[in-house]
Amino acid sequence: MTEVMRGAALARDEQLEILRQMVRIRRFEERLALLFKRGKLPGFVHLYLGEEAVAVGVCSALRSDDRITSTHRGHGHLIAKGARVDRMMAELFGRVDGYCRGKGGSMHIVDFSLGIIGTNGIVGGGIPIGTGSAWGDKQLGRDNVTVTFFGDGASNQGVFFESMNLAAIWKLPVVFVCENNGYTEWTPTHRLTAGKIADRGAAMGIPGVQVDGNDVLAVRQATEEAVARARAGEGPSLIEASTYRWHGHNEGEEAFAGQYRPQDEQDEWRGREPIVRFRRYLVDTGAATEEELDRIDAEELAAVDAAVAFADASPFPDADEALAHLYADRTEGARS
Repeated sequence: MTEVMRGAALARDEQLEILRQMVRIRRFEERLALLFKRGKLPGFVHLYLGEEAVAVGVCSALRSDDRITSTHRGHGHLIAKGARVDRMMAELFGRVDGYCRGKGGSMHIVDFSLGIIGTNGIVGGGIPIGTGSAWGDKQLGRDNVTVTFFGDGASNQGVFFESMNLAAIWKLPVVFVCENNGYTEWTPTHRLTAGKIADRGAAMGIPGVQVDGNDVLAVRQATEEAVARARAGEGPSLIEASTYRWHGHNEGEEAFAGQYRPQDEQDEWRGREPIVRFRRYLVDTGAATEEELDRIDAEELAAVDAAVAFADASPFPDADEALAHLYADRTEGARS
């Protein structure tokens, strides 16, 4: 199905919001790359540049009360699910106005009100959490859906197969989304992973599909189908989105990783980048003019500038609260 046919069902405002979300992620991540080089960001930072269509394609097909679990490369997922760039920036700066009061940082951000039940520094760590979220919905008779994002490296973790097995047995409303960006840290995926990741649920009766992860409408369509199946009580689905990260596994890796990706490979993937592709589609179909899209870009860049100022003005958390927020409050009647 062509991009034009897939996009025909979306209102103009929806199409422009999809573009805006991708641009928001792009400008946010570009600024983080610069801030990291200037020593403004503590800890490790893994950027999502080049993969924006996956997060936006998936999350645009969800309701606000649906949930996601994320990964160490999670900024894009969170922004696509509704996270504010100013509070995101404050969290990465380690400041109290961040989503976790500056104590989570880049890889550990949570906001239950947005359906964000956690980014995770452990490879594959979000997969069982997302499966558990779907189990809760099934037990309580809710029609919510949980999406669990993970990378190609996590597809070789045992917990991935264990979670799929239980999700299939119990027909849980969970969508497994693998972002296959071609590299497991610094090793090409084809050296570590046999066959198609999308086929790995077949033995359990889980339908799988491989989509172009740089085509935001293709990702959205695959997600809509998986979400509809989940809400109907038909169980889990697996989506493998083929994409490419523009930057390294983590910022600053050039100090030790060396040049491990061929330049012609990088150039080819940048030529297939998702935002320019979707911009061209919007202009070609008459949904927007270049001037309108440039204005969206300028607005999002200004929002990132404001986010940096917001983060800079936010104080660091007090040392006295280092052990706060580690445990849930004890509920009435709970055992001591």
